[in-house]
Order: sequence, then C-alpha cells, then structure tokens
Amino acid sequence: MLDVQSRTAVRLLSLASALPPNILPQPEVIAESRRLLSPRFAQFDRLATAFENAGIDKRHSVVPIDWFRDQHGWVERTRAYVEGATDLHVEVTGMALARAGLRADQVDVIVTISSTGVMTPTLEAVVAERLGFRNDVMRVPVFGLGCAGGVSGLAIARDLAAARPGAAVLLVSVEACTVLFRMDRLTKADIIATAIFGDGAAAAILRAGDARDDAQPEIGAGLQHMWPDTLDIMGWTIEESGLGVVFDRSIPVFAEAELRAALDGLLPDRKIDRYVCHPGGAKVIVALETALDLDEGTLDAERRVLAQAGNMSSPTVLFVLEEVLRSGQRGDLLALALGPGFTLSAIPIRVA
Repeated sequence: MLDVQSRTAVRLLSLASALPPNILPQPEVIAESRRLLSPRFAQFDRLATAFENAGIDKRHSVVPIDWFRDQHGWVERTRAYVEGATDLHVEVTGMALARAGLRADQVDVIVTISSTGVMTPTLEAVVAERLGFRNDVMRVPVFGLGCAGGVSGLAIARDLAAARPGAAVLLVSVEACTVLFRMDRLTKADIIATAIFGDGAAAAILRAGDARDDAQPEIGAGLQHMWPDTLDIMGWTIEESGLGVVFDRSIPVFAEAELRAALDGLLPDRKIDRYVCHPGGAKVIVALETALDLDEGTLDAERRVLAQAGNMSSPTVLFVLEEVLRSGQRGDLLALALGPGFTLSAIPIRVA
C-alpha cells in the first residue's frame, strides 16, 4: 500500500506527546463559561449542551483558568502563546530525542507546525540554544494547516527525510488553542470552540537510509484532497483583538458525505488494518466511523485522546498514533485529518 518515492524507506524513530500544566476539567470549564458568557450571549444555555456532549473529560491549557476572565488583545495572546508553545516545544522535543537515542546536535532538519500563534523568529529558532541544535540545522516552520497539520507535517518531514538519506528530521507540532478564547466576539462557532479545544504538542523523528532503523514503522508518501468552494468551513479570520475561529457546524455531515469518495480517489485499492484519525469532536468521530464503514466504537483511541485532552488541533492525531502504536497494532495504518482548505490529509504507515 505504501507509495515510497525513494528507494530508501523512511522510518519513524520515535514519537512523543506533551501537555501543558494547567488542567481544565470540563465541569469547571462549563461553570466558568456560563459565568463569563451567559450575560453576553443570550443563547448560551441552549448551546451549553455542546460542552456536555463533547466527549471531553478534561483539557490542558498554557494559561490558568482565571486568565480567561479578562479581555486580551494581540500582545497578551501572543505573549501567552510564545511562552506556552516554547515550553511545550522544548519538553516534547527532549522526549522524542531521548526515545530515538539522539542528541539535539544530531538533528539535521526541524519542521515546526503551528497555527495558533504568530512569532518571528519562529519556535525552533527560539528554542535552538536551549536545546542545543546545531547552527546549520535546516528550519522549516509551517503555519496555517490547522487540524490537518499533524498529518501534513508528518508528510513534509517524511519527504525531507526521503530526499536526504541519513538525515535526522524532527517534526514538532504545537498548538495553544486556548489563548484564542474571545469574549468580545461570541458566535456559535466561538462557543463550540470553547467547548472542545485544548493545548498540546507532539514530536516525531524520522530518518531514511540507516539499516539500524529497519524494524521501525515505515512512513509512506502523504496524500491530500482539497474540496472546491469550501474555504468557509474552517480557518481563522484576522481581527483587531485576535484570531477569530471559523468552524462550521456542517463538518461532521460533510465528512460523512464526502470522505469516502475522496479516499477512493487517493487510494482506490486500500486495505487498511487501522485508520488513525484526528478526533475533531465526538460527532466527527461518529461521522468518520460511518464514512469508513467501521463499527461504532472502532475509533477507541481517538475517543480516549479526545476525552483526556480535547481537540488540540494539529498534534491531536499524533497523540492518537502514539496510543495506537503503544497498543501493539500491526499492519497497514492510514492516518487521516481534515483541516482548513477544506482539505483531507492522509499518510500511510506500515508497522511490521
């Protein structure tokens, strides 16, 4: 099933995930959201069921819950993003390096995926001295992939590894969704976002051309399908006080109706032992199981990740992949995520 563009297979040496220290239990989030939002949003009580039916027990944030009680502009949001995302980048990179048996100065390429904050220099430059990256390391920061970023980032890292056999390629996907919480702009999409999004990071190290890695999972070439006339389904609007979420309620219905045909076009003869999906929300998971002809409950790892960490945007699917691999799953896997564009991103993974 794998479409290996290089004669040398790309292997996944390690995978790690990390969560920020501030825990937001969903009941506490519901109570705080009701206190803050119901006076400003007349329909809050009607939409509060979104919190209760989200399939989420808790989430994690780079800021404590009392941070959300005040209005914040670009400067404060960016400061919180930079501090939280930097710490997460350092933590998850250290874990991935340790699991791969590598030092930071042995990393040749760094791909950083993030869509919840803007900073220049970018994250991997900010943490370079702290972690000990070489001065000649190749930096590839990528913004704007949203929830598809974990899979798309893995595909980018895979292609860079395939093009440079022997090079250690580090992928870091880090998001601080919670700092984008808005009280000055309350739409249904904002309420839904408040109910499901959390913060987190994941890192992977890939390499091709080293026989010592032959027992590790093999990463195939990434695939994408972008649907026309769907730019308004998911993304950001750029506004004075911060980014505004675009998160259409039709996403589960759209996924159920359109995903199968798109996959048939990308992989018409696919034989998949385990789909590894980005759990955008409880309804999205059900829609994915329907579209992929899976029995209800098949995407169990997806539900567990959603319950324990919420939708963290790009790294979430890598949390799921880590859990699936930890369970001992073998055979042909296909990682899937939907993101702005509106785009399906997929990547095959073979585990011997």
